[in-house]
Amino acid sequence: MANRVAGPEIEKLIQLLAKLPGLGPRSARRVALHLIKKKDQLLVPLADAINQAVTKVQICETCGNIDSASPCTICTDRRRDPALLVVVEDVSDLWALERAGVVNAAYHVLGGTLSPLDGIGPDDLNIPGLLVRTAKGDIREIILAVNATVEGQTTAHYITDQLQNQAKDLQADNPTFERIRISQLAHGVPIGGELDYLDEGTLLQAIRSRTSFE
Repeated sequence: MANRVAGPEIEKLIQLLAKLPGLGPRSARRVALHLIKKKDQLLVPLADAINQAVTKVQICETCGNIDSASPCTICTDRRRDPALLVVVEDVSDLWALERAGVVNAAYHVLGGTLSPLDGIGPDDLNIPGLLVRTAKGDIREIILAVNATVEGQTTAHYITDQLQNQAKDLQADNPTFERIRISQLAHGVPIGGELDYLDEGTLLQAIRSRTSFE
């Protein structure tokens, strides 16, 4: 059994770093050692930034994005097209599209995908919030920017059914209500691919070549 080479505080830091995506025990040790060596330049500012994130970061009540204010910066940006809504699985997908600068629209974060095997149903996602937004009649097109996975496509089909049923009910009460166009990402997104790992060119092509969801 290997002997300890550092105190419990450092061991705890390494253990926590090892839980981050892309970091294993060895990488976590290297990162921890680098932070400690650069204590004043890195470790102290990082600790302060994490503390501020804990106290100030919150989930946007409108779209589900993560920001220090609610509604978030994106939802309060009047330069965006309020008639175009991009639906994504996670905040990382929203940030990926924003990083690529491919669309100037509002967003809606689902918080995951439908997965019966994992016990994730419609009530576990932000689908009711989406229906509340579409019922107002301000949205003209929804882009289902979900990942090209089985779970992602299952979720897209479910959302489409819900939106179509909602449109029928709204039109029954208000014949002038216009149905929302539903489109999906097209060329450039491979089957099984995830948005956060795609480059900006691929995302741009996927947005520009979107097709009606069927």
